Amino acid sequence: MTKPKISAIICTHNREQYLGAAIDSCLEQDFPDFEVVVVDNASSDRTREIVEARVGVTYVYEPITGLSVARNTGARVAKSDILAYLDDDAVASPLWLKTLYDAYQNNEKLAIAGGKVTLLWPDGIKPPQWLSSGLSGNLGAYDLGANVIYIKQPGMTPRGLNYSIRRTFLEEIGGFDLNLGRVGKNLLSNEELHMTERALKLGWQVAYLPDALVAHNVSPERLQRAWFFSRGWWQGISECYREQLSGQAGPAQLLRGSDRIMRGLYNSVKNFDDPAQRFDSLVYAYGQIGYLIAAIKGMISTPVKKIKT
Repeated sequence: MTKPKISAIICTHNREQYLGAAIDSCLEQDFPDFEVVVVDNASSDRTREIVEARVGVTYVYEPITGLSVARNTGARVAKSDILAYLDDDAVASPLWLKTLYDAYQNNEKLAIAGGKVTLLWPDGIKPPQWLSSGLSGNLGAYDLGANVIYIKQPGMTPRGLNYSIRRTFLEEIGGFDLNLGRVGKNLLSNEELHMTERALKLGWQVAYLPDALVAHNVSPERLQRAWFFSRGWWQGISECYREQLSGQAGPAQLLRGSDRIMRGLYNSVKNFDDPAQRFDSLVYAYGQIGYLIAAIKGMISTPVKKIKT
């Protein structure tokens, strides 16, 4: 069986309002040889109906909820050696797959690549005054400029909503780690950062490709301050788990977390007249409480180990 040059994979969980547009943007790619795989991650809405209404799309049902589980399932079902992941509430530009494919063909050391992400706001809604550019990143915004950049700092890693990976690297590290990645309303993250850390340590390269452009829908429920506090809390927990997986756990985490809380509170006072920076700092400090609690739990329980897929 002939393999497509690249596989577009959409992992989805109850996103019927956005899923059709995400699939259609993949089907309309300006590239001749690709496949589209949709992993239905235990959805209870019209997901299957939406997928099956489109010709040439592979549908697979994954009953175990979790983004990392779904991504690994997508990788097993997809046929290509290059796997491109698009979020179910995102829309890819026509050159998305071509840009990603060309990058891998031109660099055999490239393990991970992702592109610029812009935000699609709901009709009639503007960014709130209290939303900083940093917190816009929590909504998916990602822009490192107009030129290709090879990532040296894991914190600058491509966002998961617009993400690609070479199959040989994914197999080398045993797939996406099930300790990280969202599970239902659980907002665990940092799986892409962790993957980039591992790629760089193993001598692979990671790239930002501005022309691999994707737009991400901002859902109305994410425009509540409470959502950002929750996101910050899980970000803190995710950072703690990532450090545990990387062998960086221990008493030093207590010092780091305490220092970050104080820094966040200090900056919120310092920027009191700037609603965006003030809120950004408060979310940061709140997230570090989650980090500290996870660190303490980690010290008194069994160490976190990579879960085999």
